[in-house]
Amino acid sequence: MTITYTDQVATCRGLGCFWKLLFRWKGSIYKLLWPNVIMFTVCYFSLSVMYRTVLSQPQRDYFEKISLHCQTYMNLIPVSFVLGFYVAIVVGRWWSQYLSIPWPDSLALYVSTLIIGQNERSRLIRRTIMRYANLSILMTLTMICPAVKKRFPTLDHLVESGFLTPDEQDAFESMNAKTSHPNYWMPLVWAATVVTQAKKEGCIVNDFSIKTLVDEINKIRSDCGSLLSYDWISVPLVYTQVTTLAVYVYFIASLMGNQYLDPLKGYPTHPIDLVFPIFTFLQFFFYMGWLMVAETLVNPFGDDDDDFDMNWMIDRNLQVSYVIVDEMHQDSPKLTKDQYWNDIFPTELPYTEDTKHLQIPPFMGSAQMIGARLEYGNRKTIINDGGDERKETNIDALKNPVETSNMTRQYDKNVYLRDDYCNFSGESLVSLTDFSIIPWQPQTSTETQRVLKSTKPSSENTDDDTD
Repeated sequence: MTITYTDQVATCRGLGCFWKLLFRWKGSIYKLLWPNVIMFTVCYFSLSVMYRTVLSQPQRDYFEKISLHCQTYMNLIPVSFVLGFYVAIVVGRWWSQYLSIPWPDSLALYVSTLIIGQNERSRLIRRTIMRYANLSILMTLTMICPAVKKRFPTLDHLVESGFLTPDEQDAFESMNAKTSHPNYWMPLVWAATVVTQAKKEGCIVNDFSIKTLVDEINKIRSDCGSLLSYDWISVPLVYTQVTTLAVYVYFIASLMGNQYLDPLKGYPTHPIDLVFPIFTFLQFFFYMGWLMVAETLVNPFGDDDDDFDMNWMIDRNLQVSYVIVDEMHQDSPKLTKDQYWNDIFPTELPYTEDTKHLQIPPFMGSAQMIGARLEYGNRKTIINDGGDERKETNIDALKNPVETSNMTRQYDKNVYLRDDYCNFSGESLVSLTDFSIIPWQPQTSTETQRVLKSTKPSSENTDDDTD
C-alpha cells in the first residue's frame, strides 16, 4: 500500500518537519535495508577480528597491503554517477506509470450525461458500459499486478465477483482458443457496440455524443495499453546490472579498504584506530539505501509498502461508476438562488477567527506603487525628422499640422497629429515602414490632410516622378 505522510509535512516550523518521519518503520529505508546492514556488519567485523587476533605478523602485513590497495582504487568506481542517473530514470518511470492508470470517472460522467432515459433499458445500457470499462481495467491489472492476479486468478472469479456473466465468459474462452494475444480490449469493444445500440434506440440524441463516448472508451484502452507496455519494456537489463554491480563491488572493496589498521605502522590514511567505522557505515547506508529506492520503485505494482493499491482502486472504481451512472443519474438538488443573488458577487468571503490572519490584499503588480512624474502625463511618442527615430513631444505645444515625409511610393500627404493617430501608449499609429528614407519635404499648402495608407501610388505622383 502507499505510505502517505503529507499531513505531517504540511507546515515547516522550528527545526523542520522531516525529523518526525525518521522514526517511522513502515515504508522506511530501515525496513528495506536492515538485512543488508546486518550482512555488511558481520563481514566487516569478521575481517577486523581476523586481522587483530588470528593472523600472524607476516599475514598482517599482507592484509595491510591489500587494504591499502583497495582503499586507493575503490574510489575509481563511479557509484554516485551511476546511481543518480539510474534512480532518476526509475523515479520518472514510476510516476509515468501512475499517470497511465486508467480511471473510469470521466467515462461515467459522459455516460450519465449523454445517455438519457429513466427506464430500465436505459439504466441497463449505462451500467453495462461501465461494467465493461471496469472489466477491461481489471483484466489489464491481472496481467501486471501480482496482488490483483492472486485475488482474481481465473475467469470464474470474475464471474463470481460480478464483473463478468457466464455468457461473456464463454465468449472470452472462445476468443482465447482463437488467439494467444491478450484480450483485455474485448470488453471495450462490447462497450462501443452498446453505445451504437443506444443511438439506434434513441437513448443518445446526436452523433457528437457517440464520438465523445467512443473517445473516452479509446482513452481507457490507450491507458491499459500503456500499462502493458511499461510491464513489457523494462529499464534495460544492462543498466540495471551495471548499477547493481557498481554498488556491491564498491562495498566489497570497502570491506578491506576501510579497515582500521595498526596506527603504529605510520600509514598516512590510518592515524587512528576507532574499531567501529562510523563513516563507512553511513556511506553504506546512503548508497545501498539509494539502490533500494530504485529496486522498490522499478515495479510499483508489487507487494512493497510503497507500491500502488490496485485492489483498493478496483473496488473504488466499480462503486463510483455505478453511483454516477445509476444512483445519481439526473438526480440533482433543486435550483435555488444563492445567497449572493442580489449582490451579484461577494465583496469578501468570511474567515474564521483562526484563519483571519491568513487574509491578504490582492496582488496588483510589482510596479503598482511606483509614482509617475506629472510632466510626463501628456507626452506622446511621434516620428522624428530622421524617419526611423522617435522623440517625445508635448502635445499641448503642437499648434500647427505636422508634415510627413514622402511615402514608399513617393507621394506626399500631410498628417495632423491628433489623438486619433496615437494609441493608448502615446505611439503614433503611422508605421515607420510606411515612410521612405527621403528627407522631409515641406508642403506649400497649409491645408490639413489625413494620410490614407495605400499600396498603389497615385497617378499624379507617378507623373511627377517621371517628369
